[in-house]
Amino acid sequence: MISVKNLSKIYEPDGFIAVNHIDFEIPTGSIACIIGTSGCGKTTTLKMLNRLVEPSTGEIRVNNELAITYDPVEWRRKIGYVIQKAGLLPHMTVRENITLLSRILKRDKKHIVEKSNELLNMIGMDPNTFADRYPIELSGGQQQRVGIARALMEDPPILLMDEPFGALDPITRNSMHEELMYMNEKLHKTIVIVTHDMEEAFKLGNQVMLMNKGEIIQMGNEKDFKENPKNQFVEDFVSGQLG
Repeated sequence: MISVKNLSKIYEPDGFIAVNHIDFEIPTGSIACIIGTSGCGKTTTLKMLNRLVEPSTGEIRVNNELAITYDPVEWRRKIGYVIQKAGLLPHMTVRENITLLSRILKRDKKHIVEKSNELLNMIGMDPNTFADRYPIELSGGQQQRVGIARALMEDPPILLMDEPFGALDPITRNSMHEELMYMNEKLHKTIVIVTHDMEEAFKLGNQVMLMNKGEIIQMGNEKDFKENPKNQFVEDFVSGQLG
């Protein structure tokens, strides 16, 4: 479970408020989607969860563990992180990309091979075919699959995804949506996805959070947003996205 209370990010010296005193909880095993206009604070919120950006106020807990009590690097290693276009290192093979953190942590070599094979099979990429390939030899969808496998290598309870499917074509994106939901039925991770696509948010999210100007304007599911929009901004945003 992720619990966030009174979370803010204020940038100095101009005092710009990127995120303004937000609160939310995400139950274990569920998928939450954060959506909003450009500059609304959604990516800043995601980065505060794994302390790539340090909060100005508030507390973050994962499974009741308080983020601030950990070294930032140690905390970050407990949380999987997936970015747009996968962010794979081009000079490393697929297996080397997936196992990078495990090798840094000096895990057992046999375990590294077995775990990476398990993950490759899970994402539908035969280790015998793909493990020794380089990112340039993969399609965009395959690269994104490898990015997800890399984030899962150390079996983190939390998976953060920053617009992970935005650069994919519609057919590949839809396939990745189905694979992510199927995968999480087995793995039961708590997943937070930042997206600009309301249709994607409604499809993937057990919980959707719409942000504007650093604040969460409404939380809920598709029915809540369509039948009970909190204000005109919500109504306009949903209708503008979905037509």
